[in-house]
Amino acid sequence: QVQLVESGGELVQAGGSLRLSCAASGRTFDLYIMGWFRQAPGKEREFVAAVNWSGGSTYYRDSSMKGRFTVSRDITKNTMYLQMNSLKPEDTAVYYCAATQRRTLIGSFNGYDYWGQGTQVTVSS
Repeated sequence: QVQLVESGGELVQAGGSLRLSCAASGRTFDLYIMGWFRQAPGKEREFVAAVNWSGGSTYYRDSSMKGRFTVSRDITKNTMYLQMNSLKPEDTAVYYCAATQRRTLIGSFNGYDYWGQGTQVTVSS
């Protein structure tokens, strides 16, 4: 089992920055992927970014997101981060941390076995 706890979400003005953290505990030694998803009101949960836990390779939803968001991890702290810059009102959502030990479809909600409780990010215009 793996436990995930997100933090760092808050209210920020458009154009601002935030850094989200996801602290992992439990069976972390063989994690394959950790990822960030988000869910806005009335919308489906969508993939944001992910990082290969051991190798550090990163993946993003699209080029636009890659240009504003940076995913990283610190294995020594068992923590994944999401640095979000140039935030827009449409980035407003609950951001979830997810993880799996499986060789999985990285961008798929169904590809992850462990989820955090979510952290609210609100971007005001």
